Amino acid sequence: MSKDITDALAQFSQLRQRMIEQLRRVIIGQTDVIEQMMAAIFTRGHCLLVGVPGLAKTLMVSALSQIMNVTFKRIQFTPDLMPSDITGTSVLEETEPGKRAFRFVQGPIFANVVLADEINRTPPKTQAALLQAMQERQVSAGAETYNLPEPFFVIATQNPIEQEGTYPLPEAQLDRFMFNVKVDYPTFDEEKRILVMIAKDEKPELTKALSAVAIVNLQKLVRSVPVGDFVIDYVARLVRATRPKDPTSPEFVKKLIDWGAGPRAGISLIQAGQAFAAMDGRFSVAIDDIRKAAVPVLRHRISPNFQAQAEGKSSEDVVALLLQAVGEAEAPKYSPKRRL
Repeated sequence: MSKDITDALAQFSQLRQRMIEQLRRVIIGQTDVIEQMMAAIFTRGHCLLVGVPGLAKTLMVSALSQIMNVTFKRIQFTPDLMPSDITGTSVLEETEPGKRAFRFVQGPIFANVVLADEINRTPPKTQAALLQAMQERQVSAGAETYNLPEPFFVIATQNPIEQEGTYPLPEAQLDRFMFNVKVDYPTFDEEKRILVMIAKDEKPELTKALSAVAIVNLQKLVRSVPVGDFVIDYVARLVRATRPKDPTSPEFVKKLIDWGAGPRAGISLIQAGQAFAAMDGRFSVAIDDIRKAAVPVLRHRISPNFQAQAEGKSSEDVVALLLQAVGEAEAPKYSPKRRL
């Protein structure tokens, strides 16, 4: 490990702390949610925030975009939203007297941070408009293909309790999200602090901490964090253990799961581990980094069957059992927890 990379990781850890300090001026609690959102950003990933109304999901995304010097667009997904309302459309214009030509007008997807608010409130046809953008970071319109700006992230929100007028996301769309982030209720003390902030009508100003160019450079830094063979071995065994037809999967997986995670889950686990290590100022990925990422990466990529529902077992419960069942390979003698 060169001194330049060591210094860069130390600076990255300090930058992450400054970003969290800025967010803490607006967001109370939700430590894990913020960390997972930042990890996704530094690995070119996308997030799906799932939580009941009123938990500041939209506010978190908005505040995160405010501390980054990037473009931000919010799309309110509704049942009448059309694909062209997201990607853009071609309009016929008069270029000169007697001549007309089509010009493509970019939609709100052409931004660095796109908030897809209540993404499950629009039909599958419109949801599918995001697939190419999220995977290839491109938009096709007619015979032309347009590149989206870098960096580019989609952060979507979803209400898990209301089913009226909603359209469940297809599995292909869910798999495009690196993290499925559960936004939970605040603690008693956190809720009191929220009420105090509202009672005092506090509206703190946030300071820009990161530019678009800096984000791209940090993404390259995160990808350079070494991943040991024992960590790769653990990730491969963990992902394969989610598949009921794999001979290495535990009996409870064969009993409770219809289908498991694909290779993209393993890729997301490795990238999340690199992000967690880099944000912590460490120069290698630890097994604990993978275990920390396991639930948000896997919870939306495995499908519990009727037997699991009858026993009251969710996908999170199955992932927790997997983390107990899948053992670690023997690690090198150095401590991956060592800080810079």
